[in-house]
Amino acid sequence: MTSSNVHSIGFGLATENSKGEIIEVFYPQPLLAPSETLMEAITAVCKTEDGGNGVVLLDSSLLANLQSALSAANQAELASVLDKFSISSKTAIFCILKEDSAPANVAEAYLKLHLLSHRLVKPHGVNLDGLFAVLHNLAWTNRGAIDLEDLPQVQLDARLNDELLEIMSVDKFPKMSNYVMPKGVRIAHTARVRLGAYLGEGTTVMHEGFVNFNAGTEGPAMIEGRISAGVMVGANSDLGGGCSTMGTLSGGGKTIITVGNNCLIGANAGIGIPLADGCIVEAGLYVTAGTKLDLRDNTGKHIKTCKAVELSGVENLLFRRNSLSGGVECVPLKSSVSLNAELHGHN
Repeated sequence: MTSSNVHSIGFGLATENSKGEIIEVFYPQPLLAPSETLMEAITAVCKTEDGGNGVVLLDSSLLANLQSALSAANQAELASVLDKFSISSKTAIFCILKEDSAPANVAEAYLKLHLLSHRLVKPHGVNLDGLFAVLHNLAWTNRGAIDLEDLPQVQLDARLNDELLEIMSVDKFPKMSNYVMPKGVRIAHTARVRLGAYLGEGTTVMHEGFVNFNAGTEGPAMIEGRISAGVMVGANSDLGGGCSTMGTLSGGGKTIITVGNNCLIGANAGIGIPLADGCIVEAGLYVTAGTKLDLRDNTGKHIKTCKAVELSGVENLLFRRNSLSGGVECVPLKSSVSLNAELHGHN
């Protein structure tokens, strides 16, 4: 089936604040590069053939017409979604991204975050420029998203009805599991994985693990540490408890940090350099780009003193601290890292 020139689309259920502004959107089945046949059926009803990216509010008439058009185009699954939308009190929308430009509104931003968490694009695979300015800071509650300006009245109404409104967080990003649960992953504490995270199959995120938006794992992986925004962790890698990876959202850093395949970052360790395949950073050691280290060969002989960033593309290295001198050393590894197959084979 021929793909259209459209980047992505999504039919969603939107939450609005008291001003009628969309503050968040749930897209049950976002689509990347939809087919020409599908787009012809949609544009015949929504009239989106002209112009660029956009959002269409779907009233009952448009929903009924779209459902008929999709059924006629052999898109029974999407037609079924719209049939369910028709009985909801939520605002139904259609979002179309004809090109991958910076998100201009909440609907476009949430579609892109869904594309990441549905594994349709990988971190850095979609334009998120200006995302923070677009998203609303919201109270995430047992009643869903609430605009902070509306929160006092909603809290009062709840108390007057002898109810408790529970606020789980106040943030621009919700937890991923309230929108999508990717196949074959385990998340011990769902609040620690944000919408927009990419979790590859076979990934386990333990209670103190954290995965930010536009970041994630190829899978399988064991995550007991922090994956900052923009960081991608390769297959069969292990991030130990309390460890961290340096992101680029703050501090002025421009280098995209990655962790290669078959790597281990020990407990309470961290990296500020891209880590090539098969590397280990020992527990408690934080390696930044400017860390001066003693590079040694496999016999222990000193080769040179260099900055850690000079080794960011070299595979199978062990970064460690000499327990006598306190200096940082780097030596070749004689064995590779392997994950516990019993732990990761049954997600």
